[in-house]
Amino acid sequence: MIRYLEAHGYTNRVYFYDVYQGDHSYYESVVRNYYGFNGPVSNVDGGMQDAHIVVATGWPTAYPIFNSRCAGKRFYFVQDFEPYFYPAGSISSFAESTYRMGFHGISIGKCFANKLVIEFGMSVDTFTFGCDISQYRRSETSHRSGIVFYARRENARRGFELGLLALEMFAARRPDIDIHIYGDRMGHLPFRFVDHGRITPDEINRIYNLCFAGLSLSFTNVSLVPFEMLAAGCIPVVNDTVQVRADLDSPFVRYAPAFPMALAASLEEIVSCIDSDALSVAAAASMQSITWDEAGATVDAILRRTLEASMDNSIFPGSMAKVSM
Repeated sequence: MIRYLEAHGYTNRVYFYDVYQGDHSYYESVVRNYYGFNGPVSNVDGGMQDAHIVVATGWPTAYPIFNSRCAGKRFYFVQDFEPYFYPAGSISSFAESTYRMGFHGISIGKCFANKLVIEFGMSVDTFTFGCDISQYRRSETSHRSGIVFYARRENARRGFELGLLALEMFAARRPDIDIHIYGDRMGHLPFRFVDHGRITPDEINRIYNLCFAGLSLSFTNVSLVPFEMLAAGCIPVVNDTVQVRADLDSPFVRYAPAFPMALAASLEEIVSCIDSDALSVAAAASMQSITWDEAGATVDAILRRTLEASMDNSIFPGSMAKVSM
């Protein structure tokens, strides 16, 4: 989003809010070297400059933005319903309270937009998920022989344990199919698999092109993973929830109940498909018009429209301050 806005007249500043007092120079290097951002990258403890637009990107960052004396219309870039990341208690309550701070919400997807409006009285606009189809794409030369699982132990919403149980059942039924796991290093598991760990997007795309299907689980908002799998011609198997279906509506996705046998059966159905190559081609083709530029244009329009309603627009385009954690 920052890259898109910068290309369309915005001056951007990124602020980090780090209660753990990490190495700011390291995180700044990630912003610059990995994401290619060349603007100012500061720590929010040093204060924030006045801006037309000030954007919180996660619930902890909403607090310094709420308390800051800098000028600027407050926005909240809502990527999930973050109270669900924690057990019911103090931390989930702190996260929930940020939706009552009067910020204008910009929600990726429709999943929780109505909840924010009805339960918290937020003003919310939405934009649809994009996909980096220049990075994730189908190769005409790859030979598909496996399945893939995106594994994240530390994120409970990604269904790590459920995914491993499903893979164990699948491996027992189809020992001839390679199983690829990336994200976290697994170590020993009771079935044969390739342990990729944390890898680059290029490597992820290569693995997707080796696989008939991929297992992607999420118990809050849908992740970007199934979109990227589709773009590479790898058929996603996802846990069937109202939240996932709200923003991932595709005839090429396999929605399965969230228990191991159902997920394993869906994976087996895909690898057993007689015309799997045609299915892969059609899945990849369905993603060709879904880009982040369209999402960026929508966010740009939301910012401009909301700002116009709250101030004189004669000085627009202007600057945007974004606080990251």
